[in-house]
Amino acid sequence: MDGVPCLRVPQCQAQKLRRSLQSKGALDLSLSLVKDSDGTVLLPILASCLSQLDLQSFRTTVASDDACEVVWSKSALQSKKEKGRASGSKLEKVLQELLESHGERWTEELKRDLPRSFQRHGDLVLLGDTCFVLPLWENMDQQLWSTVARGLGAKRLAKIRRISRDGFRSPEVTMLLGEHSWVKHVDNGISYEFDVTKCMFSAGNITEKLRVAGFDCRGETVVDLYAGIGYFTLPYLVHAKASHVHACEWNPNAVEALKKNLEANGVSDRCTIHQGDNRQLQLCGVADRVNLGLIPSSEDSWSVACRLLRRATGGILHIHQNVTSPVQHSTASDAPQKVSGKKADREVWQAWADDTAKHIASLLKDFTGTLWTTNIQHIEHVKSYAPHVHHVVLDLECRPS
Repeated sequence: MDGVPCLRVPQCQAQKLRRSLQSKGALDLSLSLVKDSDGTVLLPILASCLSQLDLQSFRTTVASDDACEVVWSKSALQSKKEKGRASGSKLEKVLQELLESHGERWTEELKRDLPRSFQRHGDLVLLGDTCFVLPLWENMDQQLWSTVARGLGAKRLAKIRRISRDGFRSPEVTMLLGEHSWVKHVDNGISYEFDVTKCMFSAGNITEKLRVAGFDCRGETVVDLYAGIGYFTLPYLVHAKASHVHACEWNPNAVEALKKNLEANGVSDRCTIHQGDNRQLQLCGVADRVNLGLIPSSEDSWSVACRLLRRATGGILHIHQNVTSPVQHSTASDAPQKVSGKKADREVWQAWADDTAKHIASLLKDFTGTLWTTNIQHIEHVKSYAPHVHHVVLDLECRPS
């Protein structure tokens, strides 16, 4: 994710929650908090502590409809010690030295070509595709990448260009420095290993993984229709204590990583992997809970999820979706407009959830021949991709009438 991880909280609760974050060692003391124009406050969080954040306890503290969520801010979160100093000053310094050794002069254009953000996975740093694009860098050869690694405190470097359209959402990643591309990432005590050139890892889904980890799934059979490397399969097994998880995944590279991760976390005996298109899954009537973690939409597998629920007792569907809100035009006063925009967002999410609940009830009736009741338990906002595109999760309880 681009930007700095922050906890967005109501202004009236900001100091109380700031002290709480600081006592847990999660507050980034090098950055100043930022007051947003909508009346909320952004509290900067240390990225290393993000996976241990107990978001539910903070929401209980707020105990209102006001915002309390993790966001990735691109706002000017400035250093308390040296406001205006570039966060990549060390990288900039070593690159200046490299250029001077080649008889080149440092320019503002080169400075703008440095990475503004990157992903760190252990000793590997994954750069975006908008940096180091100027022709001058090509003259530095491999010396450039060893210098960049030194400036960023890494041993290996890779660069992601785009997500391929191969149906697997495989990243198009090139290794720039290092012998191999397997990395290890630890979230909430769960170890994920994967090949960065073949599998995706979304840090922005951490709040949903933490929420899943908080479920009580003892005695339950869960089906994860889009398991990937185990993003949600592992929290269901390790923390939510599901009795068994059926993990469906059609990307063979992700399946390889999933097997490794199940073994590494000691839960392989409680998981069955089904490799291939989940629409061809032969299971029926086995699930107490089905996770549909595909965006922008998992609608292609809604009928599969309905078939998987237990006929006698039903269960819960966790349906992920990117929901687009209407564009709010600017006015003279931005703060009231933002508050109005958030209300409009929630109304759109609710409307989508209502339509989805009706659609699922109809699918269940068609499949079983009997009436079912669907109940919207919760709508969770995971993250925003743009001002008007929101990743949400619908918790939908489905019971035979």
